[in-house]
Amino acid sequence: MCTSYEANPNDVRWDTISLFPRPVFDYKPEIYKDYFAPIFRRGGDSFETVTASFGIVPRRHIPPGVKVFDTMNARSESVEQKRSFSGAWKNLQHCLIPCRTFFEPNYETGKAVRWKIGMANGESLAIAGLWRQWKEVDGSLSLAFTMLTVNAEDHPLMKRFHKPGDEKRSVAIVPQTEFADWLSCKSTDEARSFLQLYPVEAMHA
Repeated sequence: MCTSYEANPNDVRWDTISLFPRPVFDYKPEIYKDYFAPIFRRGGDSFETVTASFGIVPRRHIPPGVKVFDTMNARSESVEQKRSFSGAWKNLQHCLIPCRTFFEPNYETGKAVRWKIGMANGESLAIAGLWRQWKEVDGSLSLAFTMLTVNAEDHPLMKRFHKPGDEKRSVAIVPQTEFADWLSCKSTDEARSFLQLYPVEAMHA
């Protein structure tokens, strides 16, 4: 699972994803759980760039007494059944998470080594995600998001990450030519067709 990524810098590289407005807010270079970052989503008849926190159930919204759990990633196979994700999935609350690279642990040396994964051509990428809205204690509204993942046991690159014995997973990267289509899905069946492994020859780690 992906628990951190390198955000697309606010001052460069937006030419490759110019379908969406440039963010007008600040955010950190690397994004971890509960950090705010840009996401793209459909807004009416066009697309918008909004700020949302990483993890569709923010830690501040986990009730007292409930063991803290992570929702940065949603398994595509069970997204419809999991309470944390099912509402956003069934309501087609799709988003794209723009980033330069994402990070995964490699254990081939016997210990965890942090690897950076991105596109072979150096361009930005976008990960398929879901968003939901939260009401804060002061009455304001905020957004949160999760990344959708797929099984990567047969992927030459992505199967090299995570602890030995753990299932191999990969975020679902959406090709630039399909950005608008992912955000405009009309059914969950259509949405599932986008959740695929990305071609290894187009990736670099």
